[in-house]
Amino acid sequence: MTEDEQTRPPAADPGAAPAAALVTRRAAATARAAVLFLYGGRADSRAPSRPWHLAAVRMRPFVRAVAREVPDDDVLLGEVRYRLRGWNGAEADTLKDVRTALAELTRLAGDVPVVLVGHSMGGRAALRAAATPQVGAVLALAPWCPRGEPVDHLRGKRIVVLHGDRDRVTDPGESLAFVDRAREAGARAEALIMPDGDHAMLRHSGTWHRLTASTVAGMLSSPSPRSA
Repeated sequence: MTEDEQTRPPAADPGAAPAAALVTRRAAATARAAVLFLYGGRADSRAPSRPWHLAAVRMRPFVRAVAREVPDDDVLLGEVRYRLRGWNGAEADTLKDVRTALAELTRLAGDVPVVLVGHSMGGRAALRAAATPQVGAVLALAPWCPRGEPVDHLRGKRIVVLHGDRDRVTDPGESLAFVDRAREAGARAEALIMPDGDHAMLRHSGTWHRLTASTVAGMLSSPSPRSA
């Protein structure tokens, strides 16, 4: 066996059903709402996304923090599983996976209002996916908000951006500019700059977790976490 054959993952069964995009972390017998978590990735990569990648692992404490803050058994908690690690330009592969997960959620729990929590590339995908009617609120953590990102679809949506001022991967200034444009477009948008915060959200991680949990709880307790 060659070295390539030793390290190459087994070929996928062409007859197998595609993996689900929605991974349920806390089920709800009768859900009134759902919170979906979107981890980060890369601008360009067609390598398969795996649950043990650091970006995915980093989101797990956020899921646990929200679960503690929102113990209601009628709020479903889930994660979006990506097929690929990258956004990949106009292909927007991550966004496709989020839309698939939202469709799976509807089949599983019905047309319930959804809060999206996304980090970095996942934050960009969450903000884009807010065009889906069932998404009423987005919490974007250190999001990737390149210039020219669309905002018109955010009218009436609740948008909160948390970004560290020491982030060297995504630009907090671009996040602030995005929030300003979203507010002009009619979104209920705000931004909070985290002093001494880094992109991985490891510095002052407890503060990141607490703010995320309390923000999500507030979004769920509002009269309607989805747009009219």
